[in-house]
Amino acid sequence: MPVTREQIVAAALDLLDEAGLDGLTLRQLAGRLGIRAPTLYWHVRDKRELLDLLAAAIMDEALARWRAPQPGQPWWEWLATRARVMRAALLAHRDSALVVSGNRPAESSLPGIERQLRALADAGFAPRDGLLALLTLNAYVIGDVIDQQAEGQQPRPAEAEPAALVPDGPYPLIQAATRELSSPDQRFEHGLEVLITGLRSRHSG
Repeated sequence: MPVTREQIVAAALDLLDEAGLDGLTLRQLAGRLGIRAPTLYWHVRDKRELLDLLAAAIMDEALARWRAPQPGQPWWEWLATRARVMRAALLAHRDSALVVSGNRPAESSLPGIERQLRALADAGFAPRDGLLALLTLNAYVIGDVIDQQAEGQQPRPAEAEPAALVPDGPYPLIQAATRELSSPDQRFEHGLEVLITGLRSRHSG
């Protein structure tokens, strides 16, 4: 039975969740689909194109619950929600941020990007500034997810508090700081607030 590009991308996402980016090979993917590896080349030119399509699918899923600004909704709240929704969706898939970080936008992603830029243009952003705002937030979210997923793969006691990971010694400021950090979510929200505040300041200046 012939396979479709959509089936290939769905199977690739399943394989990514199970084996990670290192285990996502064309040979493994073909085996999962019950076809020979050369058959994949009828649908994708190479692994690079497969990763671009996979990144587009991940981003589509990430932003599926995110809508255009509601009447009266400030643009900065809209962007902050976008960042949170994107982060939650990326955290749901193994190594997804590594896939997205190196992708080239697929043609199917362009309408969504255009809609986002239109919403920012309606808020007074020049096209260049709107795109830079989106790219800056993307980079922050992707970097945060890469760090969190890599941290989750490191062996450590499940109950270890951040402060307990700092060795004893003359490090009172590090100890005090880490005692105040309760979770990766807190760290993410702090950075997001800094970025949104900076965007608001630049846009109003």
